[in-house]
Amino acid sequence: MRASGSSIGALLGVFAGRSRCQCGLLGCGGSGRAVVGGLVDLGRLGGRYEPAVVGALAVLWGKSRERAGGTTSLLMAHLLDTAAVAELLWEDFLAPSTRSALNEVAGGPDRGRRLFAWLCGVHDCGKATPVHQRLWPEGAEAVRQSGLTWVESAAVAGVKNKRRWRHDWAGGLVARELLTAAGWGPEQVDWTWPLVAGHHGAFPSLKDVQEPGSAKGQLRGRGVWRRVQEAVVDAFTGELGFGGLGEVEPVAVPSRALQLQLSGLVVMADWIASDERHFQGIDDLERVSLGESRGRAAKAWAALGLQHGWGALALPGPEAFLDRFGYTPRPSQAMVVEAARRIGGPGLMVIEAPMGEGKTEAAHAAAEVLAARFGADGVFVGMPTQATSDPMFTRTRRWLGAVDPELASRVVLLHGKRAFNSEWKELLENAGASADEAFRGVDEYGMDDDPYGVGHAECGEQERHAPAEWFLGPKRGLLAPFVVGTVDQLLYAATRTRHVMLRMAGLAGKVVVLDEVHACDVYMGQFLGEALRWLGQAGVPVVALSATLAPAQRQALFEAYLAGAASRAELEVCVPAPAGYPSVTAAWLDDARQPQFHTDSTDSWRADLPVAVGVLPERLPGAGSSREDRLRLQAEADAAVADLLAEELAGGGTALVIRNSVGRAQSLYEELRGRFGEAEVRLLHARFTVARRADLTEECLRLLGPRAPRPRGGRLILVATQLAEQSFDVDADLLVTDLAPVDLLLQRMGRLHRHEGTWRPERLRAPKAFVTGFEPRPGREPVFGYGSEMIYGRHLLLRTAAVLPVPGGDWSFPGDVPRLVESVYGSDAALVPEAWRETGEAARQAQEQADRGRAAVARGFLLTGPGDHERRTLAGLHYAGSGGSDEDALRAAVRDGDESVEVVLVVRQEGDEVYRTLAGRALSVNGDVAAEVLDEVVGSTVRLPPSLTQPALGLKPLPGWHGHPWLRRARALVLDGSGRARVGDFTVSYDAEFGLRQL
Repeated sequence: MRASGSSIGALLGVFAGRSRCQCGLLGCGGSGRAVVGGLVDLGRLGGRYEPAVVGALAVLWGKSRERAGGTTSLLMAHLLDTAAVAELLWEDFLAPSTRSALNEVAGGPDRGRRLFAWLCGVHDCGKATPVHQRLWPEGAEAVRQSGLTWVESAAVAGVKNKRRWRHDWAGGLVARELLTAAGWGPEQVDWTWPLVAGHHGAFPSLKDVQEPGSAKGQLRGRGVWRRVQEAVVDAFTGELGFGGLGEVEPVAVPSRALQLQLSGLVVMADWIASDERHFQGIDDLERVSLGESRGRAAKAWAALGLQHGWGALALPGPEAFLDRFGYTPRPSQAMVVEAARRIGGPGLMVIEAPMGEGKTEAAHAAAEVLAARFGADGVFVGMPTQATSDPMFTRTRRWLGAVDPELASRVVLLHGKRAFNSEWKELLENAGASADEAFRGVDEYGMDDDPYGVGHAECGEQERHAPAEWFLGPKRGLLAPFVVGTVDQLLYAATRTRHVMLRMAGLAGKVVVLDEVHACDVYMGQFLGEALRWLGQAGVPVVALSATLAPAQRQALFEAYLAGAASRAELEVCVPAPAGYPSVTAAWLDDARQPQFHTDSTDSWRADLPVAVGVLPERLPGAGSSREDRLRLQAEADAAVADLLAEELAGGGTALVIRNSVGRAQSLYEELRGRFGEAEVRLLHARFTVARRADLTEECLRLLGPRAPRPRGGRLILVATQLAEQSFDVDADLLVTDLAPVDLLLQRMGRLHRHEGTWRPERLRAPKAFVTGFEPRPGREPVFGYGSEMIYGRHLLLRTAAVLPVPGGDWSFPGDVPRLVESVYGSDAALVPEAWRETGEAARQAQEQADRGRAAVARGFLLTGPGDHERRTLAGLHYAGSGGSDEDALRAAVRDGDESVEVVLVVRQEGDEVYRTLAGRALSVNGDVAAEVLDEVVGSTVRLPPSLTQPALGLKPLPGWHGHPWLRRARALVLDGSGRARVGDFTVSYDAEFGLRQL
């Protein structure tokens, strides 16, 4: 093997010393054809291929002048650029676990690097075909003049009859044939060619990559084209230092999950090498070499500022917990860390502990141990909602900063409204970056993937104290080393959508932490199970947290992960039930590929806390009630809550009131504001604008969060919806809540007396909770509010109502939590009173039927098709096409349809010529948005009630928003001077105090 520092052109001696004519070919002598004499003695390729074939390397284009900084980029240059980027990914980005796995596939230590570079670089071999070379007229003419021709009419017919057949699928076919001819084993060929064929986001089947018959060979190319394709791959392979294509062959077949991760890394390398700022075109084969590409890649890498995570992390010692969090671990936290030390391989750990126990710190500490033991380079923390992701972003940055001060600046916040998180904005603004810069990928032609990209900020080579901007582009967030976001980001990786491989590439090599896993309902649970299968097969350690996990959910989590780890469609396992609470359960596969378990439990850090649970009955309207009756009964219910709060808070204190709907929360807030005054009441729900909601959330955490000062005798009431249910670290003396399934009810009660050292009024020294929102009926089943039944279903509400304590009774926290959850989510029909059982059985059957239907719908979006979990390759992974990959489409897929649409609120008063922001700042007659008011306009986004989804679909962007990168697809809702607007046949209003209301 030779050194790879010299150019390919110089090595071959192609056309050395010859001049260039107007056609752009070296040494054509003005004939339009390359001079090929004398090549037989000029290097390995010259001895294997006829001169016309070797000369084709000087004209085959990879990127047009328009997409390569003004100079045509030869195909060979792009292949080598991508390989050079891959080498840097290996050295400075890949997790130790990934490098180890690739070394094993390649046949030994230090062999994976070169195989990885080859896999990344060969991705565009399909561009050595007419299907690609014909796309750019200027390049096509040069290729034709070199002697490579095709029949255009047949090529056009082939494209029309099979529209999707382009260079990526052509490359899959080329790679498959060349690898087979080189003597590769069928099992190695079968997993390799889909990486080439799928590098633009979707994996075809073997049938798909066959050239359409109507093209008559004019898309793949006939005659000399086949030799040219062989020469391209041969030249590229030799430049990487291989003696021939046969020498590249791996010795082991990687798991399907590793293949998917590899595919994502191929895409990543391709996208970086396609950035014309750093890889301007090279149209002279004399300049093309791996050495040249390495120099270009090094400069690009430095400019982009791409960062890895921990790297080779040392196993933290016993003192680490105190160093990270400032206190010695509680018994449950020490138990979790010890389990992470004892687990026999990458596996799944489930932590079950009460609210306020410190599960987050335990999970962070366990993740650090797991990363050190199993070679992970970062962490993904998935939260149930955007609102819970924001405080977790702060806590995760604080933890990583304690590990290494440099790491805190590398954390990416990943959800749709992150631009309104003040800490995220400050992090990026301090680095001179945009909060959400749009970046270009590569389309199916190897060109721009985002015509609406707003450009790129030059990072330079200076030290950067923020996540690299490259990670802020679409589909790239999970590739950052440390990520906090909604669990949706994980669920997206389980969907059959374009570029799903980028998401798996981002998750593999990390430790995955999932908080509040019980919040995934039967629909979302399908995607969670699919994701756990892939993570299990990829050997990704997963830490799942819950305060109220039903036994069936626990069983499903372990079955999915272990089936994936075993590469089995199904795997029956007997998951041991925890003996106590808090508890930890861990599972992994041993060397014989058999499941192993570790379980442990301990006492909580504080003694059981009895919570007095009372019922505040509410009269509810019957079917067919008039609007007047409904309003009257709602006012009656609001007054009853106000009376209760006046009595219980007579000596001061804080109360949290959780309503199951925004309308009920707004109605109650209006009553309480009139009774107690604006200074003592707050309102928080999901129908404030995103900017206002972010401000209100911060204020609530400041007033009721940890270490918040409480003036003696002071009084504060927070009226909220389910936003306050999970991962919302506030402390209240008193809870009033609508009835919800028992696990959610317990979550809400977890906000009671949450923090130590907080002043409590005498009357509330012991925590109290009152459950309302339903109407008990002696001798009959209770009546539930219409909204509550629509959200939660009658089955679980009936069973939860059945376990409420008798008057004067209490629940013990945390001691009663596992028993209550197991009872309600169990199958014992005797749980409900005999008088309810007929109704209860009907409700159970209806719920099971609905669950089966929802699960079936979800399975239609899953990444793996029915019966395909034991397949060995990625071929046909996108078996029924790929769904939309924008944020809205994905959210709709994993959350059972988007519950409503979002609109941007603007104001236009009667007689006013211009549109204005909610704060009154002028836009224009067309709504054009100046840069200084963009944040204000985008911050005025609000989600409409589900009942308005259909009429809201008719709303359009303002004329001045067309073409704007952020607003071009936004629906504008224009309010009048009184803050009102019509949406179809409905009227809504908006103000900063109540949010959006449907009148």
